[in-house]
Amino acid sequence: MIWSISVGLLALLSLSIPVGIVLFLLGFGIDAFFSPFPLTKGLGNLVWSTSNNATLIAIPFFVLLGEVLVRSGIANRTYAALDRWVSWMPGGLVHANVATSTMFSAISGSSVATAATVATVAMPQAEKLGYDPKLFSGAIAAGGTLGIMIPPSINLIVYGFLTQSSIPQLFLAGLMPGLLLAVGFMLITVLICMIRPELGGVRRVFPISEMIRGLFQLIPIVILFGAIIGTIYMGWATPTEAAAVGVAGAVLIAAAFGGVSIKMISESIVGTIKITSMIMLVIIGASFLNFTLASAGLGAELQALLNGLGFSPLMTMLVIVCMYIVLGFFIETLSLMVVTIPIIVPLVAALGYDVIWFGIMMIVLVEMALISPPVGLNLYVVQGARKSGKLSDVMLGTIPFVFVMLLMVAALLAFPQIALYLPESIQR
Repeated sequence: MIWSISVGLLALLSLSIPVGIVLFLLGFGIDAFFSPFPLTKGLGNLVWSTSNNATLIAIPFFVLLGEVLVRSGIANRTYAALDRWVSWMPGGLVHANVATSTMFSAISGSSVATAATVATVAMPQAEKLGYDPKLFSGAIAAGGTLGIMIPPSINLIVYGFLTQSSIPQLFLAGLMPGLLLAVGFMLITVLICMIRPELGGVRRVFPISEMIRGLFQLIPIVILFGAIIGTIYMGWATPTEAAAVGVAGAVLIAAAFGGVSIKMISESIVGTIKITSMIMLVIIGASFLNFTLASAGLGAELQALLNGLGFSPLMTMLVIVCMYIVLGFFIETLSLMVVTIPIIVPLVAALGYDVIWFGIMMIVLVEMALISPPVGLNLYVVQGARKSGKLSDVMLGTIPFVFVMLLMVAALLAFPQIALYLPESIQR
């Protein structure tokens, strides 16, 4: 059954069938060939109960939050402010790419939106100041991946929903690894530009007065992040309620900077509807597939298969890591998560690993998929913003940052407290 489902999944995806439909088709196939019960009889109730879950209301709110901030022009001001603070380091403006991605990740929840925002603002600067196109564009693509790690993250909400894990704990668990990845991206940039200074473009030092003025541009974003995350951990709001507060705050910030208009609001709402519809179709399809897999006994079959191999828990985890790296070349990131979570997470829990910890490990691996050809979405987003040059330049530019992500995977395996320290501290 395992091999039949795997082959069926890859075959359907290769036909360019939308992923949400693929998940339903797999569920129907499992029901027809592997289940002794008519599982489709429960489809209506399952679709309703999944789409009626209050937790998922946070998704359109966080999407709308990112849309408002992106379309109101706040990204340009944030980038300019961070440029004043980090462009003195070897690598210059490349660090502004990573720093801006980190800050927008803390409010948008979407990697593609973060990469698109920073790429649109940064690319004209790269051409004017003579930066190496590979390193510059690679930093934007890699920095954009932080959107699904640093809270609030749409992917972490989906993971929490599908595994029935605590979303506030997942948000806390993702904070330290996300910030460490951002620091790692900047350190690898410094190292590269110390060895090859010509790749880093012009290092610029700004007067202290300009740097301090730049801070005032960042204060609203920091307050907004504090309002969203703070209300969750103070117990004043659920993630869904905090997301609604965030949308209201984003509109107020946009209004303060003169970025609110009928056109902006209209485009933000339409963009939110499109993105949310896609996500919800995938989630509902994944819930149906999860239901059919459990009913057909795939989890027990996979557990028996791995036990028969005689691997230790660590060796099994390394196999899972390698599987995600390979699948990341071929399957879009959210789809990769929802297809594998029903199968892999119960197995990981049976091995004795923490489900919250594995959620962060999965996100790092999914981040790698975002910048892995041939379907790495961030590669195409950045290339689209460049308007010239080869896609291979962006791919080559991400290689140092993939190395940093691999180091993070190794660090999480060796030191799980990187992810678990904050959730456990808050619980105490």
